[in-house]
Amino acid sequence: MINRRLIFLFALLPAMVCGQSVKLDALDKLADKASETVTVSLDGNLLRLASRFLSSDDPDQAQVKKLVASLRGVYVRNFEFEKAGEYQASDLEPIRSQLRDPKWKKIVEVRGRDNAEVLLRQENEHVISGLAVIVAEAKELTVVYIDGPIDMDGLSKLAGNFGIPEDIGSKVEKEKNKDKDKEKKGK
Repeated sequence: MINRRLIFLFALLPAMVCGQSVKLDALDKLADKASETVTVSLDGNLLRLASRFLSSDDPDQAQVKKLVASLRGVYVRNFEFEKAGEYQASDLEPIRSQLRDPKWKKIVEVRGRDNAEVLLRQENEHVISGLAVIVAEAKELTVVYIDGPIDMDGLSKLAGNFGIPEDIGSKVEKEKNKDKDKEKKGK
């Protein structure tokens, strides 16, 4: 599964804010082919309700509560398949077409046997209003969309909460390292 390293990458960016919704339901048809699925659809009201169960006394949980207070939603789709080839790259096209808006900026892209992308929706140079992560492996597909003002310093605290995979960054980091190793061997 995905790791926290990618989320820590976001901590390098300044705190930001605003947003436009990305619809993930085009992926729901993959559930019939998958051996395991995770679907999380939490709008702002449900996020705030869920955050009530977090402790204000625990600094990490308090930070998650603060971060969630201004979000409009957290949406996750994760599909694990028995064998490779049970989903196609074209299954992601409805999602990618929504992310072609000029306000979406790709900040991480890993291409190889497995692929990963991280995009931020930027209102202006100081305002981030959305985050999308797509990790496509041979037998697993994960898409995470966070809608709303994003405090990049606190984003790492969301990993492992509200259906966001705890290890969201390791797959991207692993793939980046594989590509670097291939380049070194090729020289």
